[in-house]
Amino acid sequence: MTGDAPSMAFEPRQTSSWGVVAARITVLLNGQERWLESERDNIPLWAPVGLGFGIIAWFSLPNSSAWVAWICACLGLAMLGLLLPVGTRSGRIMLAAGLLGAAGCGLVWAKSAMVAQPVLQRPVFTQFTGIVSDVEPLPARELVRVRLRPVKRPDLPPLLRVNITQKDVPAGMVKGSAISLRSRLMPPAAPALPGAYDFSQRAWFDGIGGTGRAVQPIRLVAKPSGSSAPTFRQRLSMHIQQRLSGGAGAIAATLATGDRGAISDEDDEAMRRSGLTHLLSISGLHVSALVGAVIFVVFHLLALSPKLALRWPLLLIAAGAGASAGGGYTLLTGAEVPTIRSCVAAILVLGGLALGREAITLRLVATGALFVMLFWPETLMGPSFQLSFAAVTAIIALHEHRGFRKIVERREQEGRFARFNRALLALFLTGVAVETMLSPIALYHFHKTGLFGAFANIIAIPLTTFVIMPLEALALLFDTVGLGAPVWWLVGLALNLLLGLAHFVSAQPGAVAMLPAFPGWAFGLVVAGCLWVSLWRNRARYYGLAPVAIGLAVMALSPAPDILVTGDGHHLAVRTPNGGLAILRSRAGDYVRDTLSESAGFEGDLATVEDIPNAQCSADLCAINMKAGNMKAGERSWRILATRSNYLVPIDEFNADCRQADIVISDRRLPRSCTPRWMKFDRPFLQRHGGISINLTQRHIDTVIDVRDEHPWVRHPLSRNGSFMRKPYSGAPKTR
Repeated sequence: MTGDAPSMAFEPRQTSSWGVVAARITVLLNGQERWLESERDNIPLWAPVGLGFGIIAWFSLPNSSAWVAWICACLGLAMLGLLLPVGTRSGRIMLAAGLLGAAGCGLVWAKSAMVAQPVLQRPVFTQFTGIVSDVEPLPARELVRVRLRPVKRPDLPPLLRVNITQKDVPAGMVKGSAISLRSRLMPPAAPALPGAYDFSQRAWFDGIGGTGRAVQPIRLVAKPSGSSAPTFRQRLSMHIQQRLSGGAGAIAATLATGDRGAISDEDDEAMRRSGLTHLLSISGLHVSALVGAVIFVVFHLLALSPKLALRWPLLLIAAGAGASAGGGYTLLTGAEVPTIRSCVAAILVLGGLALGREAITLRLVATGALFVMLFWPETLMGPSFQLSFAAVTAIIALHEHRGFRKIVERREQEGRFARFNRALLALFLTGVAVETMLSPIALYHFHKTGLFGAFANIIAIPLTTFVIMPLEALALLFDTVGLGAPVWWLVGLALNLLLGLAHFVSAQPGAVAMLPAFPGWAFGLVVAGCLWVSLWRNRARYYGLAPVAIGLAVMALSPAPDILVTGDGHHLAVRTPNGGLAILRSRAGDYVRDTLSESAGFEGDLATVEDIPNAQCSADLCAINMKAGNMKAGERSWRILATRSNYLVPIDEFNADCRQADIVISDRRLPRSCTPRWMKFDRPFLQRHGGISINLTQRHIDTVIDVRDEHPWVRHPLSRNGSFMRKPYSGAPKTR
């Protein structure tokens, strides 16, 4: 009996503990069900998020094995949802999340295969004849960008993008013309540095197989068989720029047609630094202003007739006119993603109003996001989609918040001055919310963001919505009878005021925050947390602030790189002892300088390596002695050796220099006898891995190209001679 007592006592305790655990799990599940029941109206808002996670997974995971694994995992999650008790919201959510995640990955994978076109495999200099499929004037850069379809050249991709100097454009060249030209064609450019803009990805989905710049002779071979007149959009843009010169005319043309080619780099940078660049993207602000104005005008004109006012549904007719105007404006401005989203949203709003329902809700945003992702899933990864939907989500979520409504709602017996101040406060708080939501996106894509945008937008948004756009529409209307000049003068004054505001704000100290490239997962945490805060309604929404805080901390604390090397090895930037940035070649162009500065999170003038005290340079080589962490005491010293010419260096002397260096960097192939103490980055290495970013403190190297990456736009060296080849894809011609 005494031997059996411990066993009898243990079994009840074990059974009791499992029962307690099961009871607690049941309580948690029941609490979760009650919470989901209270949020049932907001659960559908997560549908585009689930689809978006699948799209992001395809872009983030490296190869087809990983994509298949993701789809299988999502389908497994969906099956797990079926195993939960029937009728539970948790089960339905798991089922929907799994199916949407798998569908998003499969959707963009299929889209990538559908748009597949042959891509140029190596640089070529050739003369060819091509049919012009699109003409994009860029007067600010004195260029005309054309898309060409080569004629009888099976060795070239079916679509090329070529820049032609403005003075060299043959007379009469329009869409449909055939031109003969010479050009050095290149494969679509990969990112120059880790975290930089990836044009090759966009070119793949646009069907562009190569880019280049045309040189003389450029001849017009044949005119199009149909009408050779410029498109209505081009004629309207030229007409506006003839009425208004300079920056005012460029922005006026952008607001009317979406043509940004005439905006100078200085004005564009000022708008970006001041947080006003969203005004240059035809999106919700512009479409809403146009649709609202059309509805107002049509409704009041029809109401002048008593018979129509009594017998016809004037509001529905005016809403239909507004929807038609929004659709026409979308087509006129090039049907970009923000414009399409805004047009779809406007039509849904008008449909909701016609049905007598509240239409301006987050469900409207979710519907627009689903529509865009179903047809253009690749746009999810671009800043245009992210900035557009983030701004609208922030505005609607803020205005639906009870606390915000209590602050800004009108009070009875409130004077005009107090009402004006309350409206001003609402505008300011909206600007703060939008800037807070957009800043992480701008920092991720552009490595910089304006800090004073909320203040600038208090003036800029009303000025653009209620002054500039109505006056511009009125000026174009009066131009039909030749009386638009006085109105254009007013438009010019208002636009110059807008530009003056942008330049003033951007010039203030601390107007711009810059960060070096940081991990993508940190940005993902911030986005996920912001979505959690925006899409739920009860107190659980504030749990989303935790991932936001973690992501922002990682972004802010990400160390700036000590060394940056572009993918061609031609350009190098190193940290100077005073925390600045120095480049290897003083003749580097503005694009290279901007790319290096943005990737390093540095704002200021770039020095030249040969001018810094810790470097010794000759015509052929530069040796740089530097310490990690901006020369902090206690850090070990590093010696970097970089080539800067194509001339041969005596091999014995060069090998000796290599042995004394920790890192050797060159844009050419270095001999095997060059053996630095740590790493050698020469042409073969950079061909395999692309541009690099080096953190000396952590001895960490980031590269542009992942050797496992099988996305079709990623170039890999597959031949011994170093020529670049595309990963094979279905339908692509095999390379000899």
